[in-house]
Amino acid sequence: MSKKIRVLVVDDSSTMRSLIRIGIEKDPRIEVVGEAASANEARDQVRSLAPDVLTLDIEMPGMNGLDFLQRLMRARPTPVVMLSSVTAEGSDAAVKALSLGAVECILKPRLSVGRNPFENLSETLLMASEAQVVHRVGMRGAKRSIPDHHQRWNGKFVMIGASTGGVEALEYILSCLPHDCPPILITQHMPEQFLVNFADRLNRLSKPTVKLAQSGDMPKVGEVLLAPGGAFHLVLTDEPSPKVRLLRAPRRSGHRPSVDEMMLSAKHFAHRTVGVILTGMGYDGAEGIRVLNSNGADCYAQDQASSVVYGMPKMAFEKGGVRNILPLRKIPEAILKACAKV
Repeated sequence: MSKKIRVLVVDDSSTMRSLIRIGIEKDPRIEVVGEAASANEARDQVRSLAPDVLTLDIEMPGMNGLDFLQRLMRARPTPVVMLSSVTAEGSDAAVKALSLGAVECILKPRLSVGRNPFENLSETLLMASEAQVVHRVGMRGAKRSIPDHHQRWNGKFVMIGASTGGVEALEYILSCLPHDCPPILITQHMPEQFLVNFADRLNRLSKPTVKLAQSGDMPKVGEVLLAPGGAFHLVLTDEPSPKVRLLRAPRRSGHRPSVDEMMLSAKHFAHRTVGVILTGMGYDGAEGIRVLNSNGADCYAQDQASSVVYGMPKMAFEKGGVRNILPLRKIPEAILKACAKV
């Protein structure tokens, strides 16, 4: 058997810590090496135990999970899976945690009789253990040199798909773009409860307007539309001019909203489309961007060195969907160049 993933469980509730331990230690690939009831205890145990992954509660007394996460990422970057409540405050904190470098943030499940609510957490921890968190530190301080001036748009619009690590990557890309950027549609794998807060956060950090997409929206210059998730995929209808539709349909490629569903809907106007696959686990988007590429779209993927998880970009490349693999810092300029009149 290969080496076990060593996990530190951080939660102020002894009941929660016990449930997490019991739930994840059923997996023979995982070992809980310690528990901490506070940020101070967690700091000491990170130093002494050097865990591969942390589970970290957002809502803790004293130094909360967000403050500890920020300090951890500066001092000793370690993969972290945050646990958030289902409240509005919990959702806002979850998005902040992902922006600060948490690999994943999951909702605390309701306790139920006869079933451990954390029995599915092990797969998330195993994925997190492979994340390249070290590459995320310092990214927000990178130089953003794209000028904020009027660009002559060539009529193309942009479709971006992302999953694990996508929050920080999307924040970076949109913060680089001018207020009159080309029309952009984004599908980010995230619970519906988090996407409302994510759209608000992106809108505050970006010069373009960012909002959750609604059926009937038309892609337009200076506006970024984010898939609202929940029961819906974000797609474009094949009309005289592209128009957004929220499609109530089953999961595709394991997800809803699905990157594949979004990109495949643009097949008939692929020549007007720029497709981008960012960091993420799995294969969602690989088929969609392959179809776009084969029908004349400009297609890009984030490179391995700058990806938190090089799953989705790798699959997009291996399926023949992209020829241009770029570090994250070069993607904003590539988007603007592909959408500019010459």
